[in-house]
Amino acid sequence: MIDPDEPLERQLERQGKIIAALMQRAAREDDVGRSAYSLFQSAIALQGEVWEKTKHLEQVLDTLGQASSRLRNSEFALEQTERNLADALDAMEGGFALFTEEGLEICNAQFKSMVPGISRQIVAGLSIADYFAALDGSPQVTTKGASSKKSDVANKNSADTSPKYPSVFGLRNDRWFQITQKRASPRKTVLLSTEITNIVLQNRIEKDQLIDKQSVFLKAAFEHISQGVCTFSPSGSLILRNERFRQLLRLPLTLVRKGTPLSQILAFFARHEMAPETGASIESEFLFAIEPDRDGIERKVRLTSGDILNISIHRLPDTGLIMNVFDFTAEAQMTDVLEQKVGERTRELTEANELLQRQHKEQIRIDEQLRQAKERAEEAVSSKTRFFAAASHDLLQPVNAAKLLISTMTESAQDKAVSDTVSRLERSFKSIESLLHALLDISRLDSTGTELSLSTFNIGELLSTVQRDCRQLAEEKGIRLDIVPSSIWVKSDQRYLVRSVQNLIVNGIQYTQEGRVLAGCRRKGSNVVIEVWDTGIGISKKDQKRIFNEFTRAGPESAGGGMGLGLSIVDRACRRLNHSVNVRSKPGVGSVFSITIPICDAPVETGHSENAALPPASGAMDVIVLIVENNPDVLFATTQQIESWGGSVLTAASTKEALTAVRELGMPPDIILADYQLDEEDNGVKTIVELRRATKTDIPAIMITANREEDLSEQSRAHRFTILTKPVELSRLRPLIDWETRRVNAG
Repeated sequence: MIDPDEPLERQLERQGKIIAALMQRAAREDDVGRSAYSLFQSAIALQGEVWEKTKHLEQVLDTLGQASSRLRNSEFALEQTERNLADALDAMEGGFALFTEEGLEICNAQFKSMVPGISRQIVAGLSIADYFAALDGSPQVTTKGASSKKSDVANKNSADTSPKYPSVFGLRNDRWFQITQKRASPRKTVLLSTEITNIVLQNRIEKDQLIDKQSVFLKAAFEHISQGVCTFSPSGSLILRNERFRQLLRLPLTLVRKGTPLSQILAFFARHEMAPETGASIESEFLFAIEPDRDGIERKVRLTSGDILNISIHRLPDTGLIMNVFDFTAEAQMTDVLEQKVGERTRELTEANELLQRQHKEQIRIDEQLRQAKERAEEAVSSKTRFFAAASHDLLQPVNAAKLLISTMTESAQDKAVSDTVSRLERSFKSIESLLHALLDISRLDSTGTELSLSTFNIGELLSTVQRDCRQLAEEKGIRLDIVPSSIWVKSDQRYLVRSVQNLIVNGIQYTQEGRVLAGCRRKGSNVVIEVWDTGIGISKKDQKRIFNEFTRAGPESAGGGMGLGLSIVDRACRRLNHSVNVRSKPGVGSVFSITIPICDAPVETGHSENAALPPASGAMDVIVLIVENNPDVLFATTQQIESWGGSVLTAASTKEALTAVRELGMPPDIILADYQLDEEDNGVKTIVELRRATKTDIPAIMITANREEDLSEQSRAHRFTILTKPVELSRLRPLIDWETRRVNAG
């Protein structure tokens, strides 16, 4: 019923009302009951309530005493805080003022006394606007309405929309203050005033010093620039100039004093430093250009001394004039020098261009000569190639015929003396054949137009072929010739590799008096090395390189036969084939020659190889052989040899004659032996194709030719015929005929 937090007077008033109400209630009960007992009970109850209320009242009084004590303590603390705040504000170096919406709340003495004459207006309740109005109206303030750039930027970037007032102002006694305005809360604003007199004065001193330094620097620069510079007032009077200006215009000191008219300077310069015929016109031109409605002029003038000056006069923003004088003499001389050099260079370039044109014409003439020389060289190579083909055919044709006839004579000779003569004749022709092959091989290898015919073949078959060809020579000398079998396949020009290995073996046989010659292969990584060992006379170190030259022998002529061309052919062929050739030898012991060749995979078997081993022929040859050969001697000799083997022979000199002979026979022959080079446009390939077409039979065919070109090898694969090179080795011809005819019959 009584709130202990209420004031003490309020609590006492409430207690009095409660006691009066209780007494009235007791009086009403007395009127109703009127019994002593009831009165007694009421008195007892009333007394208890009075005691309880009294106790509560005592507690309230105690609480009121404590509150009163706290209130006195708070009032004392508030007074102490106010005194401390006043002391703190008075101790501040600058002014301080707190404004609320009602006006000035509090400020210190510094803020009041900052501006003399308005301290009485600074009272409680004064608004900020009124304060700044009083500040602006004070006669003591000399700089009014000024604000710092930083304050302006802060005002722009701030979201506060309250009025902004000047931040910096000065007083008549050269004192300067800065007022900083800050928001303490939405309803309170603080103004802080700081005296910045020392800072302003220091900045002023530094600024003056900087201006003085800049003035000295500018003056020094102005005096030391290479140009002459002079400024004139709008009326044309001299204001400022440097010494270079006077020197360049050759003016006396009396004409470069301040206030001298520009027209007077121009008149003196034109009359004393320029030629009379040009000075007057130049003076008039300059005077016209400096009139008020003109922008100025720039001209180069030549002095009587020969110097050249570049003079320019331009209007300044304040309508004054500035005159610049530049010594253009060096530049003009440089220009003259450059023009002279350009002229000389132009003449040199013209001469060089003419020389280049002459050289170009000469180059065109030389190119034409080179083209003609190239055409002649190509024609010569072509002619040489044709010569090789013709020479191979024409030279080997009689040798081939002679070999066939000698073979026939050998088989038919019964008398020993005749037999010896035939044997000597055969050896002579073999020597002729060997020499012709050597000379033709060297010529082909030295010819740039000769192309190699690379193919893959079995090296074992090649060695077997060479063994058969050289067996008779080894037997005649009593030398043992051994070949180690091999199944390795290589890629090379088969013709030249056969010739190279054959020459090495023949060379070993010729220079071996007794013992043996051994040929075989060794694997060496991805290569195979063909080695030919002999137990001959050996080769000294100094001769091991010399022996590969033409017509060179390792020992005396009696040591071995031949012309000394075999190893030269080996060297040339292997260099063309990119095969390395090596020799190891010891005099009196023997030699080892080797050729290194890359190994390749074995191809799928497509037909018979010229160097493949053939089974030996046996019995009489019971076949019909068509021989197509345009050389009568070779045709006769071949016919004699085939008939001596038991064969029946049809002869023809051309494709036309061959077709006629077959038609007359009424059946196809068992095999065709055809020369490649026939008369005119005819050739053996055409003969084979036409006969097969006419008889509708795949007649076996052997091409006997001296032609070793790759084109013929491709035709042999395309038309399925075998090639034998001239002169024909009869030891291969007879087995090959038997093999071809049996293969067809077996098929």
